[in-house]
Amino acid sequence: MPESKTSVKIKNPKNTNTIFGLPAKSYTDNEFWDKECETVLSDGWLFVAFAHEFKKVGDVVPIYIAGKPILLIKNEDNKITAFHNVCSHRCLKLVDEKKNIGKLIRCPYHSWTYDLQGNLKAAPHIGGTNVHKPKGFNFKNHGLKPIRIHIWHDWIFVNINGKAKKFEEYAKPLISKFKDLDLTKIKYAATLDFGKINTNWKFLIENFIEPYHVQFVHKKTTSQPLKDHYTIVDGNCYGSGVDLKEEDSSSNSLSVSSKYLSLFPNFIIGTYYPGQLGVYLNNPIEPGITSQKRIIYTTEGHNLNKKEIINQKNLWSKVHKEDHEICEKLQLGRSSPVSQNGGLLSPYWENSVRAFHKTMIKSMKK
Repeated sequence: MPESKTSVKIKNPKNTNTIFGLPAKSYTDNEFWDKECETVLSDGWLFVAFAHEFKKVGDVVPIYIAGKPILLIKNEDNKITAFHNVCSHRCLKLVDEKKNIGKLIRCPYHSWTYDLQGNLKAAPHIGGTNVHKPKGFNFKNHGLKPIRIHIWHDWIFVNINGKAKKFEEYAKPLISKFKDLDLTKIKYAATLDFGKINTNWKFLIENFIEPYHVQFVHKKTTSQPLKDHYTIVDGNCYGSGVDLKEEDSSSNSLSVSSKYLSLFPNFIIGTYYPGQLGVYLNNPIEPGITSQKRIIYTTEGHNLNKKEIINQKNLWSKVHKEDHEICEKLQLGRSSPVSQNGGLLSPYWENSVRAFHKTMIKSMKK
């Protein structure tokens, strides 16, 4: 039987110091992307939005992620809920833009109407002229279809197929890394919205969780020697850290001890001492396009004044620009036949990437 186009294998040479990454099709192939959307991006807890962006009852945020239209709603109970963003009638996409929708969601096609709890409230003339509630048609059975949701501090996750473990169990390896930091005391400081980046979402994750590139790519924006770095692999949490003996939080470069952590598949969070935290939303749109947004927070006992916020936004904009240029070139490199074997990984500095790849393959096989 011929091998499926969507199956993935990592080349395993006899020499343990010669390690290969995911093959090129993992980043470029449309069939692989479809399979990835139905497994990797649907099975686990997918990071989709920030809770602080929902200010009022009736605020809605439509999201297109993992090949699916999703709608987040803040309802009358001040709870944020998630639904498939399609009308139950003809499956038309309901909401196109972030806004306050009031008390009702109305389909523009035939005016079917839903409340903020997703209940169907009106289906005009469905049974004929002025027959709005025909016999046998049960409104309770035809509301918006809900999606499992969990909010961890300011961060909204969805489990599209509803089969993942409870979030606290799923995210336990990551949560355990914050025992000494009270995340309930974080404060929003600034937003950096980078829009669409011409790269596969996995490259942005891989780049974030390995320290090997820092002294080369970020030599103008960081002062974190490679020798002071280490990698982190713990279940579905991957990343790296750096512990510096001498720190300078006032400089125009990143010169402080830091941790760069991820939760499979797409959540990444960085802690930058003293008193700063950054969370990145990486939204997989299609094989070669990902949107990215970063929120800067301060932790308990720390604040940033306006000038410091501007400085931090400028610094992180430069850091991300450096990373984006690299990740876009990684994507372009996958058009070469040389990349079919996945390229090589450092067995020491990129073991976090290797672990991420293994989880990818395991998830694809489910």
